[in-house]
Amino acid sequence: MKFICCKLTLLQFNDLFNKSIYEFIGKYKIEYNSAKTLKKDCLKMFKYYTNKQREKMNYHEQIREITKNIPTTIVDFSISRDRTNPPTQASSNFITNKEQGDWAEDLIFRAINETSKNYIAVRYGKSDSLIAGDKGFDKFYNDFQDELDTIGKRPDLLIFRKADFDEELGFNISDIEHSQITDYVKKSIAGLEIRSSAFLIQKYEKEMNDRTKHYLNIVFEIKNKILTEYKELLERKGKKYIDILESITEDNIQIISFRRPSWNATEELSTLTNLFKELKEAIKIIQKRDYLSITPKVEDLKVVYKWIETFNVPHFYFQVFFDKSYAISFKNILEMITEPDKEGKYYEISKDIKNQNKTTIKINTKKTTEIAYKIDEPEHKSIRREMGRGRLLFYVTFDGGTAYLDIDNLKQLLNIDDF
Repeated sequence: MKFICCKLTLLQFNDLFNKSIYEFIGKYKIEYNSAKTLKKDCLKMFKYYTNKQREKMNYHEQIREITKNIPTTIVDFSISRDRTNPPTQASSNFITNKEQGDWAEDLIFRAINETSKNYIAVRYGKSDSLIAGDKGFDKFYNDFQDELDTIGKRPDLLIFRKADFDEELGFNISDIEHSQITDYVKKSIAGLEIRSSAFLIQKYEKEMNDRTKHYLNIVFEIKNKILTEYKELLERKGKKYIDILESITEDNIQIISFRRPSWNATEELSTLTNLFKELKEAIKIIQKRDYLSITPKVEDLKVVYKWIETFNVPHFYFQVFFDKSYAISFKNILEMITEPDKEGKYYEISKDIKNQNKTTIKINTKKTTEIAYKIDEPEHKSIRREMGRGRLLFYVTFDGGTAYLDIDNLKQLLNIDDF
């Protein structure tokens, strides 16, 4: 690309790139023979330029720049977050999920501290045994909301170099007032948000692969049947459906879409209509989401960003399944949702019924880093809990289990040379 005059700041380039490419060409007298090719090269140049600029920034500044490119339809960082009111009562399912989350946090906490020679994991995230309906819960919840507005959302664990670990504070600083440990928290090299999912991911992926193979066979059997036995009939109806059928391949089946015909004038046409119906139904099943995910809530993006703004410490999401664990950096999550083309394959955004119907980013674990290649399942038992007015809740608790860390992957994720 030949530039006669083009010295732009990051924001100027971003602004111009989102405007007409022809205005961009004229204003900066760029010599280029193809506007379409120029757009692609400009995008490459913009990414390169952005990355070079970010190399000079600290972590918080890098995150701040990325947030400027996130569509406001996903999250608008210029608008203050909405405070939420305390829930009025907890359910058995809610407490079981909380117990599962506590187990997942403990699993990663123990795995790091039992494996690492140079780093220590410290409990940091707000945690309390109180649940909705307990005496004192409303105060605890509102104090938590105040802290979110002040410093953001504490990640569950902090990782310190052993040289920076404060033995007097110990392995749990979750109940210490944030103002007393601000300087200490800034010494950490990473904050880990631990999520959990009640799946065996290896079995899930095997079943999804088997499902895809099964319906791919159905798709290509129907495709071949129609093109072999009904091609002449289709040619009389127009070449449209022949072109659709011939375009179906394993590589592009995820984006195939068509309106099936509704011919019924003859028995032969009715049979052909039913074949197209079966074909479309099989394709729809193949196009369904077939991956498990790391699941940050959209509403949490602002409070995680607030914490990063306060402490300038890299942040990561870990997802713990009952046989493996995966992770991704908060930075990569934000970068991902600035690229609409990745939606569907890398992530999807939807309301999660299992998570109080909150809007959640579901990131394909295949696009993240495996940080525990094996997990030994915990012991579990049922607990009876009596609430006010004699209301009973029964839920499950978890204990033990072992996570076997992939040290090389973890080092790469956390950007450290030792462990």
